[in-house]
Parts: sequence; structure tokens; C-alpha cells
Amino acid sequence: MRVTRALLLAALLAGWSAEAAEPVKIGELNSYTAVPAFTVPYRNGWQMALDEINKAGGVMGGRKLEVISRDDRAQVADALAAAAELKDKDGVVLLTGSLLGHVAQALSDWSKANRLPYLAVMPLGDDLVWAKGNRYSFRLRPSASMQSAMLAEPAAKLPAKKWAIIAPDFEQGRAFAADFKQALKARRPDVTFVSEQYPPLGKLEAETVVRSLEQAKPDAIFNATFAGDLIRLIREGRDKGLFKNRPVFSVQTGEPEILDVMAEDAPDGWIVTGYPWNVIKTPEHRKFVEAYMAAYSEDPRMGALLGYVAMKAIAAALDKAGSTDPEKLVAAFEGLSLPTPAGAVTFRAADHQSTLGSWVGKTVLQDGSGEMVDWSYQDGAKYLPAPDAAKALRPKN
Repeated sequence: MRVTRALLLAALLAGWSAEAAEPVKIGELNSYTAVPAFTVPYRNGWQMALDEINKAGGVMGGRKLEVISRDDRAQVADALAAAAELKDKDGVVLLTGSLLGHVAQALSDWSKANRLPYLAVMPLGDDLVWAKGNRYSFRLRPSASMQSAMLAEPAAKLPAKKWAIIAPDFEQGRAFAADFKQALKARRPDVTFVSEQYPPLGKLEAETVVRSLEQAKPDAIFNATFAGDLIRLIREGRDKGLFKNRPVFSVQTGEPEILDVMAEDAPDGWIVTGYPWNVIKTPEHRKFVEAYMAAYSEDPRMGALLGYVAMKAIAAALDKAGSTDPEKLVAAFEGLSLPTPAGAVTFRAADHQSTLGSWVGKTVLQDGSGEMVDWSYQDGAKYLPAPDAAKALRPKN
């Protein structure tokens, strides 16, 4: 009997040790082939964080963290198929990733139906955590409404009363425009919007748009275009004098992913949200930058910072939960606080939005490239509705 009990105990301990040694698997999806300029630095960021986490002992008392990554090719069908495979075949306990809003929303809906936690990292749409939010989905990046409000704050201090808007005609562009209008009107009820231009994404006809904006004679302009559309707008606007003595406020234009592509076409004197990585001097951020440059021999991008913070947040949630049970992980994410290179960040229980902020400053053209100057970090918590108001924006179920 004693031998049998000893063998049984040994078997139980062996089974427990094997389970404890199994890695915790995370499923990750993003549009790597479709939008590499944004997603490859993001992947570098989460990979660096993953290496740091496992080198420090892993999660939940010693289990390695393993990431199984898939390319969603910017297609909802591909993302959903990959999510199902990651859950059913690979046994992941959480999904993360996504750049594009429509893909992220589809994954969020899927996570609710399958009761698997999902951390959206890069999408911007407000609906993700409000009108279409759910118990299982969280978002890291400051949203369209948060970044718009960060720009509306200094915009409201100008004497400008007549405003024009230029934004691409898709969900993200329309959201930025609507959010900026609402935020500015809340601070300055006397402003009017004398022109709103919504060209098809990637097909901006610069001459037509600039002519329409100039004819409206606005005092100031809000811009949400990016990539090739933004370059065409800037070139034509400069040639026609659209931006001369006319303030321009522009979302995301100060991010390295965008400034580097524009090079000598970068705007001069625009007020932007962005990421002046090279001049942020806090010890936490300097440590991140030095580690990233040592690992990849390149400058960090906004995507790199987001990927890094996302993986650190996942590890913190697993440690807080002490379990891979989905309900316990959701509970752990609600109210989760962690240090990051940008400062402390909290995932709000009220709406599952993180308080990660952004940097607001002015662009200057120096030595053939754009830089951000006169910048300040804006805490995301300042631009979010109160918890009770946020809960009211979410579905009841």
C-alpha cells in the first residue's frame, strides 16, 4: 500500500510538473503583408518584449510565454479562419493584434461569441470599446476620439472660427473627422465648418481638393489623410499657398512611420499627434529605445512601442489572474495597471480602453526630414469619458 501511494504521488507530481512546464500560448494576428510599414515594427516590439518576459522567468510562476503568429492579409475572412484555428488546433488562451479597424471589430465579435479574451493593439475606431464593445475585448492604442480631443484642445485656443476638414472616406477617416468636430464644438460653440472633403482612400485628387478648400477660405484646417494621399495634399497645398498663414491640425502625422515616408515632403508647422522617440528622455523610454536599437539596428516606430506594451500587458494579466481561464483573464485585465516606456497605463474596467496617451507637438522640416518639436505627452485618461458615461456607451448585454 505504501509503495502504491508513493507511486501515485510521484505520478501526480510528474503530471503537475509537466503541466506547469507547458508554455502559455497566445494567438497573434496582423496585416503583415498588406501594411508592412506599420506591422513589421509592431512585430519587432512584441518579439522584444516576449524575449524579455521569458528571459526573466516567463509568466505564472515559471511558464514560458509562446506566441503563434498569423498574417490576416487585411481580410476579415482570413482573420476569422486563423482565429478559429488558433483556438481549436493550437490551444491559445488569448488573441491579440490587429491594425485595421474592420478586422479588429470582426475579431472582437468573434471573441465574444467564443469567449476568448482579445487585446486589440493598433485599431482606432471608437465603436470597438463603446457601441460594439464586449466583455472579452480590450484595446491598447489611444482611440480616434482621444487623439482628436488632444488636437481639439489647442485648436480651441486659436481665434480661428471657420474650419475645413479633409479626411479619407472610410471608417477611420470619418471617425477622426466626426470626433474632432464634436470635441472642438464642445470647447468652442462659435466655430463653423465651411468645407468637408472626404476623398476615397488612396485616390485623393489633390488639385480638386486643394481648390475646394481654398475657395471655402477657412481660418484653419483639420487633416486625417495619410500615406500617399497626405503627400499629394501637402505638395499641392504648398504650391497653391493653401497652408500659408493657416494653422493645420493633423492626426498621426508626427508618427515616424508617416514622417519617414514623407521625407522632404513632411509639413512644416503643423500641430500633430505623433511619437518623437528620439527626444523622449525618461529613463523607462531610453531603456526601451536602447534595447530596441540593439536588437534590430533601426529606430523604433510607434508600432514597435505598441507591440512592446501589448505583450507586457498580456504577461501582467496572466500573472495577475494566475490562470489561463478566460473569465479570470478578463477579470485580470479589468483595472490592470502596468509600467510602460510611456509611463503607467491602466485598462479601464468601465470600457476596456487603456489610458495610454500620445504626444502632441509641432512639425518642422530639418535636413530633409520631418521632426516633432515643442511636444508634450498627453495622458489618455484625460480624454476619456467618466466611467459611468463610458458604461452607458456600451451594449447592455
